[in-house]
Amino acid sequence: MQIDVRHASHPEAVRNFDTETLRRHFLVETIFEGGEIRLTYSHYDRMVIGGATPLGAGLTLTAPTAIGQETFLAERELGALNIGGAGRIIVDGTSYDLAKYDCLYAGKGAKDIRFESADAANPAKFYLVSTPAHQTHPTVLLTREKARHLTPGEAATANKRSIYQFIHPEVCQSCQLTLGFTMIEPGSVWNTMPAHTHDRRMEAYLYFDLEAEQRVFHFMGEPQQTRHMLVANEQAVISPPWSIHSGAGTKNYSFIWAMAGDNKSFTDMDHIAIADLR
Repeated sequence: MQIDVRHASHPEAVRNFDTETLRRHFLVETIFEGGEIRLTYSHYDRMVIGGATPLGAGLTLTAPTAIGQETFLAERELGALNIGGAGRIIVDGTSYDLAKYDCLYAGKGAKDIRFESADAANPAKFYLVSTPAHQTHPTVLLTREKARHLTPGEAATANKRSIYQFIHPEVCQSCQLTLGFTMIEPGSVWNTMPAHTHDRRMEAYLYFDLEAEQRVFHFMGEPQQTRHMLVANEQAVISPPWSIHSGAGTKNYSFIWAMAGDNKSFTDMDHIAIADLR
């Protein structure tokens, strides 16, 4: 297991970041590595994101020093969404099979978490998101069919998309974690435009289903001090509560979004008019 720790940055400091500094603080370039669990611990709401890519042998989620507990979920909850081949997650002896686009929620107190692939030649890629938890909720397997499905946007504004809400109050109870994914329809490129902020919670994005030569222009920063990063397939962005989080791809793509903070209200956001962005 590898874990990287990212500290929080004040928005006034970020105004002075050059491209490399911006990427070092907010972009996670390697999420999935065969036969490994890779994690990034963000001091924004203590969210941990990462990837588990089991090959011939399974992978066990242990607690690194940054977690400060004997087991990873002693004081945390976990969401795991598979974007690879078929696999399974074993939680305290109970096995859950996950196809591509299936998700598992594991609650606070689960002790033994193990990841396996059905076929090492086409391994599962479990994207992991964990947040602190103060209550215990049961482990739940959430297939794509069980997700809450929304279809906002229009082709005329190049933001037609499907949103699948998995760890969401209307689908699966959690302590503070919310998680789902969005698929941008062919011919559209924009996500989350018009932009917004939500100062009460942070967010993380994993971009995927993007060809190797394509990129997403991820826009971040204060609404009047915007910045951008070029993001490749299966790379993630840490989005501070004070920052917008929007993207435009050179082709359509998908992304997993996850949030943590003061509430779980998906619509709790402060909208920014396009004309007010700078």
